[in-house]
Amino acid sequence: MPQDATDKLVVSISSRALFNLDDSHLVYEQQGLAAYQQYQIEHEDDALEPGEAFPLVRKLLAINSKLEGEPRVEVILLSRNSADTGLRVFNSIEHHGLDITRAAFSGGQSPYRYMSAFGCHLFLSTDARDVRSALENGVAAATLMPSPLREYDADAPLKFAFDGDAVLFSDEAERIYKHQGLDAFAASERAAAKSPLTGGPFKAFLAALHGLQSQFPPEHSPIRTALVTARSAPAHERVIRTLRSWNIRIDESLFLGGLAKGDFLKAYGADVFFDDQQAHCDSASQHVATGHVPHGVANT
Repeated sequence: MPQDATDKLVVSISSRALFNLDDSHLVYEQQGLAAYQQYQIEHEDDALEPGEAFPLVRKLLAINSKLEGEPRVEVILLSRNSADTGLRVFNSIEHHGLDITRAAFSGGQSPYRYMSAFGCHLFLSTDARDVRSALENGVAAATLMPSPLREYDADAPLKFAFDGDAVLFSDEAERIYKHQGLDAFAASERAAAKSPLTGGPFKAFLAALHGLQSQFPPEHSPIRTALVTARSAPAHERVIRTLRSWNIRIDESLFLGGLAKGDFLKAYGADVFFDDQQAHCDSASQHVATGHVPHGVANT
């Protein structure tokens, strides 16, 4: 990770996640690349409407105004556009007043190879191929799903919610559940209760969030985190001890014992929720912005 990025939370985002590019993408699918390029140039002064990740990005960037000194949060645009067709995206960034100054336009290629150079902790996209490439190269990543538009409250804390197994933690326990069933899973977790789980793809991102939270008194932090897991007692103990061994604080923990997560995420007020299982994501996305993490045994 670059030296100047080690003290920052760096989030990278695709142009289609940040803005609604459905119209121009339809041109690309129906008429091809040349027509798409011409369409973007002809409309480069027409500001794009917000996309799935727009509210999250705005709240992330607003954290910098609550801190003294150098900005601690940076959002970087990673796009398959060329710089020529990407001018409309940059014009839209300026139109909406977003403090995004760094970008990589990869001209039709996957931009994942630039994530490490930028020091990214998280990549959000609507392209599952790019998300998988990011995960394979050690960057937390999720495919954002369509979800209902929510009212944006700039003064409310930014709330992240995470599934546990195969997201914050490895899928070692989930593999036992998938292959041997619930009873074997419960027995294994009870026996390994004092042995911390291995970190999953979002461990480093959670640690970076925790570092940013530590810049504020707990009662005034602009960020809150929640673990929302299908686990229940007695499988809760290993999770608690794992987070304790990492020296990471989670603000809220919900052990749902298999209940659907959507209503709980709505009650929590999540700005975004990350889960590895498509069925959980489909349910959650009816209530909150949701990112599918295509990692682990549920995605093989």
